[in-house]
Amino acid sequence: MPTDSIDLSVVIVAQHEAQHLSALLPGLARVLSSLNVRHEVIVVDRDPDKTTARVVEDWGAKIVRQPAAGYGKALAAGFGAAQGSYILTMDGDASHPLGLIETMWARRDEAEIVMASPESRGWRSLSQLRSRALNAVFRRMLSLNVRYTASGFRLYQAEALGQLALCNTHLDILREILVKAHCEGWEVLEIPFEYAPSQYGRSHGRVASLDPGYLRALLTLYRLRNSILCADYDARAYNSVVPPQRYWQRERFRHVTDLIAGEGSTLDVGAGSSKIIAALPAGSVALDILLRKLRYARCYGTDLVQGSGFSLPFGDTSFCCVLCSQVIEHVPKTAPILDELDRVLVPGGALVLGTPDYGGWQWPVIEAIYDRVLPSAYADEHISHYTRAELLGLFEGRGYELEAERTILRGELILKLRKPSW
Repeated sequence: MPTDSIDLSVVIVAQHEAQHLSALLPGLARVLSSLNVRHEVIVVDRDPDKTTARVVEDWGAKIVRQPAAGYGKALAAGFGAAQGSYILTMDGDASHPLGLIETMWARRDEAEIVMASPESRGWRSLSQLRSRALNAVFRRMLSLNVRYTASGFRLYQAEALGQLALCNTHLDILREILVKAHCEGWEVLEIPFEYAPSQYGRSHGRVASLDPGYLRALLTLYRLRNSILCADYDARAYNSVVPPQRYWQRERFRHVTDLIAGEGSTLDVGAGSSKIIAALPAGSVALDILLRKLRYARCYGTDLVQGSGFSLPFGDTSFCCVLCSQVIEHVPKTAPILDELDRVLVPGGALVLGTPDYGGWQWPVIEAIYDRVLPSAYADEHISHYTRAELLGLFEGRGYELEAERTILRGELILKLRKPSW
């Protein structure tokens, strides 16, 4: 766990790298001194020889032995030993430009992960071509908003990194970190640099070989990246490569934003990471129980609150409009969410409520198809099935009047209800 005594831990992955470290450590010491931060340097080596140990000791660094082979094992050992509030990782081959560390440190508050990615022009060998092609496939497959997914030159906020349950043992740990960071809603900032091979020869510590479980790990990451657990799931659905999902999300956005327009400050209950948050009127608040969704939603610039729809953390009659889209079907009908929506809405205010309509044949058929095409999506979580007549009956009993009604393919129902002014 990070402590207040150390600001920055530098973790260098190496393997019998005495020559490389002799060139790297002096320059690193000068850079760290210029940053004027409390720091430590950790060299991770599975079986360091005497020369490597002497070089590391001469420059005030310490060696941590990794317990087993694999780049992922080396990183995990370094993370476990690091005491800093930030952790900088780099390879031991002296190919990473040390001058970039100052830039990465200066921009540490912009993202939880700041990564420096090599930018090479053209390719000089089949291995470089293969590496670039694989990177492009993985970037697309895992929907990562970085150009180069396998850079090990990174600056992490230790607190954020500590919340990622990492399990890969080889180079695929670098992509695992990025995927799980995206799933948790952490920001990733990429800074390009022009790659130049080390003048001291190839590093022994980072050989890009395909582990037998490599592709299986990527498939696991793909499923995680595209699951509802991912922080940006709702936002990405708006631009989904699956045409029906993209159509549905955009229709919902169009209807909801039209219905709340002109109603004033709006509370979006169960907002997730939907693009609707960005379209809320000034003075609005987006609420969700999942912190990871709210982390992602920071990009929208709207006020965010973590809380439960069962007990909204707002006073009575706090909002001119309340929006609750695709939430009530996920909670028991006995839950007090409808009471809470009513409580925080001003008299005469508008309630916009969206949920699947199980009263006709359209939604059950659509849901069955949706569940087959996107088995990791929401269908199995619909524990409460509402009909249009049932919803209208519930709110007519509270004195609400139906003001507008929209549907998406007669499957999703979006109602605009007006609360009585008395």
